[in-house]
Amino acid sequence: MERLADADPTVVLTGGTSGIGAVAARKLAATGATVAIVGRDEERGRRLADDVTASTAGTVRFYGADLATQAAVRRLATDVADTYDRLDVLVHNAGLSSREHTITDDDVELTLAVNHLAPYLLTYELMDLLREGAPARVVVTASGVHARGDLAFDDLRLEEDYSAIDAYARSKLANVAFTVELADRLDESEIVANCFHPGFVPSTDLFRDASLQVRLFARIAAAVPGVGTTLETGADRLVELATASEYGQRSGRYVGTDGPEDPAPAAADPELRERLWRVSADLVGVEPDWP
Repeated sequence: MERLADADPTVVLTGGTSGIGAVAARKLAATGATVAIVGRDEERGRRLADDVTASTAGTVRFYGADLATQAAVRRLATDVADTYDRLDVLVHNAGLSSREHTITDDDVELTLAVNHLAPYLLTYELMDLLREGAPARVVVTASGVHARGDLAFDDLRLEEDYSAIDAYARSKLANVAFTVELADRLDESEIVANCFHPGFVPSTDLFRDASLQVRLFARIAAAVPGVGTTLETGADRLVELATASEYGQRSGRYVGTDGPEDPAPAAADPELRERLWRVSADLVGVEPDWP
């Protein structure tokens, strides 16, 4: 594992209190980084922050936020900006798969709100801090399931025939398309943006809101040797994109289990990416001409 470029780099890691995020937070802190972990469970988050800070060379600070609401995302950005004067790495790792069709207080389907719109808005809100940390990185936890996703812009609320896996696949397609579009809009000498597939990690909290059937499958898969990816392996992939020198010079990459590869054609489609960008800007109430 490589040490981050700066002597005391600062990393914001959403979904950092459980699963691959918690393991990655410990690994990043071991390099000497200051890591701001974001999660919903305050007790678990503060316990992890205290433990990692006491046992590694780095410092971990917990930020509580429910990324389903845009107000919470903005409060999180304000809290981060009040604490740090620059940001070296922003990792969007939080995610869920909701078994029920749920519309948030912002009138957005829940899975899309957490998995895509929260990263979109948080990146917007923290862009100045990222520029202060240049050369900086944005890392997005995507998924190979993005290839089966469909961004049906005429039914973003998924009012017809809701399917948890389809909602999740759509959000992961949005993750990859967002990453590629963001990379195209950025000066890569200042900020690079890349995304990755962590593998199927059955022991993660991703399935906490999934159907009973899916949760049982994940529990069984976690107990069977050779099935899926370990938390350690998934976390190593995240840390690699956040720290490895080669990903500090590459932007707009989708990294699979064997390295960089072409994403699904839809994610690379310039028209789809541009439309998603503008629709997302409208949904979160910002001008689309950023960054």
